[in-house]
Amino acid sequence: MSQPRSSAAPAAGVPVGISIRDASVTWLGGWFLGSTLSSIVLSGSGADDIADAGPWWLAAAQLAAWIPLVGAILFVARRSATGSLVRDFGFTMRPLDLLGVPLGVLTQLGFVKLVYLPLQHLWPHTFSMSKIEQPARDLWNNAHGGGMLILILTVVVGAPLVEELTYRGLLQGAFSRCAGAVAGVVFVALWFAAIHFQAVNVPGLFVVGLVLGVCAQRTGRLGMSVLTHMAFNATGLILVAQR
Repeated sequence: MSQPRSSAAPAAGVPVGISIRDASVTWLGGWFLGSTLSSIVLSGSGADDIADAGPWWLAAAQLAAWIPLVGAILFVARRSATGSLVRDFGFTMRPLDLLGVPLGVLTQLGFVKLVYLPLQHLWPHTFSMSKIEQPARDLWNNAHGGGMLILILTVVVGAPLVEELTYRGLLQGAFSRCAGAVAGVVFVALWFAAIHFQAVNVPGLFVVGLVLGVCAQRTGRLGMSVLTHMAFNATGLILVAQR
């Protein structure tokens, strides 16, 4: 007699059926199409870079980048798993996840600064705080009136939601399932840091990726990593706004 099939849901954050190959191809396709559309949108601003374009153009460009990426993730989830963001990626939140708020602040004010201390001692010009904070400062300085709200919504709300779904949900879920939890956290943290294409920020972003990855891995869902990411970004904006 055959054994009854368990009705338990799969472990959150570990998408059943989504392989490393499928997750990587999904990311690549969504990222490439999104980056192309984002570049087209930004070209319409006539600005040389995203900071000069202003927060409204930043928001438009980010939406153009995020929509294909999220669409690709939803497509592969429906094809290879259950199609549910909650069941396949752990996209849910519990009261415990509120610990992510102080953790995000601590990561910005403590962990990231600690990792840069030896680098600033060895290469003070390359890893100066002014260079590290310059992109965020430029964005803030070009935001005025309602643009400040748009910038906050884009950086503090939109980016953490999409990036956690992508990197901790899709990629870390697939790599952890196929290669183990430690490999999944570390490799995707490196991926997350490198894809920002800002060499001076790679050490700090790698540390942030590790913190976010451990949050997702330990809780089995994305709630804590999302709130940690939001608090980290919000603290960064507050720092540059005060200087």
